[in-house]
Amino acid sequence: MDPSTQGAAEPYPVQFSVEYPDRELNRLTTAFRIILAIPILIVAATVEGHTGSYGGAQHGGAVVVGAGGLLFLSPLLLILFRQKYPRWWFDWNLELLRFSNRVGVFIALMDDHYPSTDEHQSVALDLPYPDVKEELNRWLPLVKWLLAIPHYILLAFLWLFAFFAVIFAWFAILFTGRYPQGLFDFVAGVFRWTNRVVGYAFALVTDRYPPFSLGP
Repeated sequence: MDPSTQGAAEPYPVQFSVEYPDRELNRLTTAFRIILAIPILIVAATVEGHTGSYGGAQHGGAVVVGAGGLLFLSPLLLILFRQKYPRWWFDWNLELLRFSNRVGVFIALMDDHYPSTDEHQSVALDLPYPDVKEELNRWLPLVKWLLAIPHYILLAFLWLFAFFAVIFAWFAILFTGRYPQGLFDFVAGVFRWTNRVVGYAFALVTDRYPPFSLGP
């Protein structure tokens, strides 16, 4: 196999997927999803912080510099000055992102099981734990957030389209009990794209620039 072809086919380090519910979804909980989500949204708000946000209405998550929310500034400084990324900081970011995605997937009607604070359920998110000295450029975290600006612009439009896709899916589930596969794949793709950008620009787990793609 041509090495260049093999490298081009290598999957992006940040992997995200949602299991398609090939079954009839609960129409009652779908109808009142926003109301049902209020308790878990309150829980999420207590751990995500409020300094900043990424994603869209269905998948809002915070980026803060303190103990709550996604740790960004602390790993940045340690990568810059010590070329280290403490494992427990990485684990916190990973589990917080997994939890945030479960909440987002629930609100987007892609799963009618109530979001767990620890079980993975239908959502799979994997970030690579980086070997900082070998895999990360110590200076790049200073500008990753800036380099990702084209993604922010595109994601703003994609989340707007996803919002209307979820509304259409809401009606489809109420009438048929099923989430249309095409809409499901599109919304899952927007989640995937968002998580790749977050992993690159804020969680700082890879220096590989995110692809402009909804696909896996």
